[in-house]
Amino acid sequence: MQEDDRDDLFIDNRKNSESAFWRLKRAADARREARVRSILAQEGERLSITLGRAIYISFCILFNFLILAEIIFLFDEYLLGIFAFGIALGFAVIFQKNLYDNIFAIDMK
Repeated sequence: MQEDDRDDLFIDNRKNSESAFWRLKRAADARREARVRSILAQEGERLSITLGRAIYISFCILFNFLILAEIIFLFDEYLLGIFAFGIALGFAVIFQKNLYDNIFAIDMK
């Protein structure tokens, strides 16, 4: 009786493992298809848009860590400056992402 219970438990674990594998595979396939569609949508793009993306991202990185980092030194207390920098950086990244999505939207139809 104990061996039958072990066999049932083994089969259930194997079935669970197999179903988990197929769920992960489907999710990975969906992500891969989305990446391929976005790459193919960019294929006919103008060079200025492609370069604009790289320049925009470079500008955002420089702004975020060179200009916004000065906030840390404006406060007498270092931890307060770090906290203010974190809040400002969070708002800046959200704003920059929304602007990026509006300017460089990809039509994947």
